[in-house]
Amino acid sequence: MFDKLKADKKNWDNIQSLFHEKEILTKTTLLSEGEISKTIYFIKKGCLRMWFNNDGKDITFQFFFENKGVCSLESFFNQQPSLFYIESIEASSVVFINKNDFDIILSKYPEIKEGFNDIILKRLSNYTTLFLSRIKDNPHKRYNELMKTNPEIIQRIPQHYIASYLGITPVSLSRIRNKK
Repeated sequence: MFDKLKADKKNWDNIQSLFHEKEILTKTTLLSEGEISKTIYFIKKGCLRMWFNNDGKDITFQFFFENKGVCSLESFFNQQPSLFYIESIEASSVVFINKNDFDIILSKYPEIKEGFNDIILKRLSNYTTLFLSRIKDNPHKRYNELMKTNPEIIQRIPQHYIASYLGITPVSLSRIRNKK
C-alpha cells in the first residue's frame, strides 16, 4: 500500500510529512499483546511477524514482507488492547504513521480509504484460509500449500517460526521436510 501512496504524486505531496522512517533490529517488538496499537508500519525492507502467547507457547499468526502494511487491526481501529505481538524477524526498515494522522488521511482522501479497505478484506481472506486450513488439513498438506502459495516464507523464515505458523512442532516440520 505504501508504494501505491507514493505513486499517487498528487496526494503524496500532501501527506508525506505524516510518515516517519525507522530502522529496527532483529527481534524488536513493535507492539506487545495488551497494548493499544497507535501505529501502522509499512515495510520497506525486512520481515515482521504477528504472534501471540498461548499458555507460554509462541504461536505465529502471520508474516509480513516488503511493501506490506502491518498493525493489529482490531486494536488500531477500535482502540482496544492488542491480542498480538508484532516483532521483527530480520533487521528491517519501516515507514510508520500514527493513528491520528492516518485518520486524517482517510477522511481527506476517499481513494486511499478505498485502497486500505481492499487490504483489510485481503487480510480477512488470509485469516479465513489459515483458520480453515488448521481445521481441515493435515500438517503435510499445510506445508505443501505454504510452499506453493508463499515460497518466500520457506526461504526467509527460521524453521521454528514456520512450525509455529503451521501449528506443529519443529521436529514434525523437520520430518515433513525430510520426506520431500
